[in-house]
Amino acid sequence: MPGKTTVAVLFGGRSSEHSISCATAGGVLEAIDRSRFDVVPVGITREGAFVLEADDPARFRLDPGALPEVTDNGTRVLWPESTASRELSVREADGTVRSLGEVDVVFPILHGPFGEDGTVQGLFELLGLPYVGSGVLASALGMDKHFTKTVLEGAGIAVAPWRTVSARQWASAPDAVAAAAESLGFPLFVKPARAGSSVGVSKVTSAEGLAAAVELALREDSRVLLEQAIVGREVECAVLGGRDGGAPRVSVAGEIVMTTREFYDFEAKYLDAPGVDLVCPAVLDDAELAEMQELAARAFTAIDGAGLARVDFFLTPSGFVINEINTMPGFTPISMFPKCWIASGLSYPELISELIDLALE
Repeated sequence: MPGKTTVAVLFGGRSSEHSISCATAGGVLEAIDRSRFDVVPVGITREGAFVLEADDPARFRLDPGALPEVTDNGTRVLWPESTASRELSVREADGTVRSLGEVDVVFPILHGPFGEDGTVQGLFELLGLPYVGSGVLASALGMDKHFTKTVLEGAGIAVAPWRTVSARQWASAPDAVAAAAESLGFPLFVKPARAGSSVGVSKVTSAEGLAAAVELALREDSRVLLEQAIVGREVECAVLGGRDGGAPRVSVAGEIVMTTREFYDFEAKYLDAPGVDLVCPAVLDDAELAEMQELAARAFTAIDGAGLARVDFFLTPSGFVINEINTMPGFTPISMFPKCWIASGLSYPELISELIDLALE
């Protein structure tokens, strides 16, 4: 149809969040406004091959018994050779090459390293392709919990106290790491510096549990964070970039209420495991909500965010503490990012359209 915008929806990837990316893509493929957008689904296998996928949302639904996956079907999507063209092509399994036409914008629904961390964003910058979400710097900062905290702290925004430990430090001086943990106090959280969806995260209640937690986190990254546990309500809000150079827009707040689980882990986030309730909108008074929204906008601006983000807070007796900022948050229909915007008056299909329009702008 003349006048329609062609969107390359990119998903999968090499990180441990591969299946969550696929599930997010399934939600987007199902809800995107087909009267406005033509879609080219591009999957990235766990080995990093770009393949042409079927435009079939049902194939990527999140099923706890069989998580969705990009498999290598033998095709290879070929990106433009320079900024002179926006034409995508595909080399079929038999070696023949055909054009997929020009794409107007890429929607990289990628979580974790090799997608959410500035790597893919750098590719699109080199090719001159518009894309949804933050640029190279903000993506890299948002992916790395140590540098996110460093930048937010520099901007005068409260973050949980932490220590960062490298694999080399752990191997050569475990007693010093144990001392750092003791200085933070127990309980504490041990997290990979660059991972998401709570993969590799442990809550450690005593010194005896530290070694196993650090080893688990080091499977995901070469650096880990020891982070002081903060006692408070877990609240989140969603951010959209401003239009026409305007200020970021911030949604109402959502809240994660623990009932029987220790923390909001992978199973609770995506596999509907019991023990956690998601409440949206969260019960906050007007002053609390205004402060939270102002802090979210400041954090988004501090890392030079664009497009979208979810900002996670603890609301403590002494005020708000930012846990992290996620530049490509979970985007399945049941995820908190769309839930917050739906509660703010923006439907899931409208949210997808708004993100694409922001990228084009």
